[in-house]
Parts: sequence; C-alpha cells; structure tokens
Amino acid sequence: MAQTKVYATGKRKTSIARVYVTPGSGRILVNGRDFEEYFPVLALRAAAVQPLVLTGKRQSVDVEVNVTGGGPASQADSLKYGIAKALQIDNPELRSMLKRAGYLTRDARVKERKKYGRPGARKRFQFSKR
Repeated sequence: MAQTKVYATGKRKTSIARVYVTPGSGRILVNGRDFEEYFPVLALRAAAVQPLVLTGKRQSVDVEVNVTGGGPASQADSLKYGIAKALQIDNPELRSMLKRAGYLTRDARVKERKKYGRPGARKRFQFSKR
C-alpha cells in the first residue's frame, strides 16, 4: 500500500458502501461488526472479497466499511465495487486487472419508478373491451 488510508464509495441499487482500506492483516469490519457475522451467507462473503482475492491482497490489507440501504446481496455488491475502487486508487497498476474482471463497472440497474395511471412501473390495469 502506497498510502496509509484509502477511501472509496461503492454503490449498487439503493445501497451505499463507504470503504476505507489500510495496510494490515486482512481484517474486515462492516458497520463495526465482524465480516463473517455481518454476511453469514458464504456466497455473499465470497462475492464481496473478489477484488482482494484477485489482486492477492486478502491477507495484506484491512478493510473498514460503513454500508447503508438495500438488502444483503446489494450491500455485498456495493462493498465489492468500493473495495475495487479503493485498490485502484491506491495502486493504479491494478486497474487493468480489476477492469478486465469487471469489478470497476458500476451496475446501474435500479428500481424503475412507478408511473401515474398504472399500478406499477410498467404493469397496466386489466383491459376490458366491454
């Protein structure tokens, strides 16, 4: 790690993860709780640390995260994006590796707003000819 503390923001759907990456021993804290405790589902844990595993920094950096909004899957994805951005800010040489893996791409899919005159965003009321 070139700098002492690197900050990045990751977003997905309605969740926002504020990520702080520092040199350390691989400890991850999410909202003041242990990573394994906050994400009990193994698949979400694996998804969140993919950038660290890819770059080989899983055991050499500490990650502190404040995450709000959304559900567990959305929060894990926002954490993944935030970690990738922080690693790239700290070491620009990792950018090509992270970009190729698709970790530096913001997933812009969000819930579409409800329109007036309709029961949902796209659904229409039942049509009656007579």
